[in-house]
Formats: sequence, C-alpha cells, structure tokens
Amino acid sequence: MQLTIQSLIPLPLREKISARRSGIWNTELHFQAPEYIFIQAPSGTGKTTLIHSLYGLRKDFSGTIAWDEVSMSNKNAEQIADLRASNLSVIFQDMRLFPELSAWENLEVKRSLSNTVSEQEITEWMERLGVGDKKNALGSTLSYGEQQRIAIIRALLQPFQWILMDEPFSHLDKKNTELAAALILEVVQRNNAGLLLADLDENAFFPYQKTLFL
Repeated sequence: MQLTIQSLIPLPLREKISARRSGIWNTELHFQAPEYIFIQAPSGTGKTTLIHSLYGLRKDFSGTIAWDEVSMSNKNAEQIADLRASNLSVIFQDMRLFPELSAWENLEVKRSLSNTVSEQEITEWMERLGVGDKKNALGSTLSYGEQQRIAIIRALLQPFQWILMDEPFSHLDKKNTELAAALILEVVQRNNAGLLLADLDENAFFPYQKTLFL
C-alpha cells in the first residue's frame, strides 16, 4: 500500500511552516509498505497534526494525502472508516482509552471488530508488556505507562498495512520501550506492513529505511 504526500500544508501552521525548511511539509513524498519511516519532529512543528491528517481525523490542510493514489479529501466518512478498519492502525499520543471500561474491555472492543487476534494471544501480549495483572483495572485508574501499553496492544488487534505512531513510548522506561517495540515489530512483520513513527528525538526503536525532519 502506497502513501503519497504532495504539497501538504496544515492551514493553522501555514505561517510557521513558511519560515522554516521541512522534509515533509510542502514537498512530494512516496512511501510504500513495508517501509519503516521515522519522522523527527520538534515540539510545535505539527507532528500530531500530521498523524491525525494521515489517519483522516483532520482535513484542514492544502495539498494531497493519498493512499494507493486515492486522495483522502475525496473519501467520505464511510470510506475513511473502511480504510481504517482494514488498512490503517494508529497509536495516539494521548492513548484515548475508554476510562469507564476495564483494560480488557478496551481491548475487546477493538478485537471484536475484526476478530483477527485470539483472546489467548491478547493475554500473552499483556503479560509480555507487564500489564497482565491489569485486565480488570478501569482505564481511568491505570498509570500513563500502563495506558500506553494497553493502547499499543489495542492498535495491534486489527488488520493493517500501515501503522501510524505518535510518540508511542513517551511514558515508558527503556526496558518497557524495548518490550513494546519488539511486539510492534513482530506484528508489523507478520502483516508485511509499513510503519511511520513521529517523535521528538532521534531514536533506533525500529530499523528505519527513511528518516525525515518535520
């Protein structure tokens, strides 16, 4: 699955972008799964805006975002929902768990939509990431690090050709980051998928083929 970005400029950041050079904004790029892309993005340069735009949550931009040559601007809500359900997964910076549901229920809501991962495998993943004892804990009671690990597992519970990640390890220490990155890479490779990670600082979480500066 190919991602094409052409002359993309988020309208709220137009003036700021015009005053600096960028490897993403107002240029032309083509990414083909299973490429691994790292975008280094200092604070205030539009990292989250980019991820949300690629995922179809924002349309306040000029230029083009196209998946397999079909522009996101030409897709209706149903078509975008279908794209997300079968081709795009995302790890949001703010996790977006349902606070009133348990950790397990947050995962089960996602799993039930595609039924591509077994309950046993979810349990194994929770144990691997050190949150196996948090199944019945409400989302609102989990620490930020626990929420982030549940959000990571949730993103892996659907078919995808690309996974988009916005600071996916920001609340994890080195050991837990390594565990989480290993699980993500395992599932990405299983799907023969691409990954695109945006973060503040240079890192080697994954074997990137391309590094760009926002």
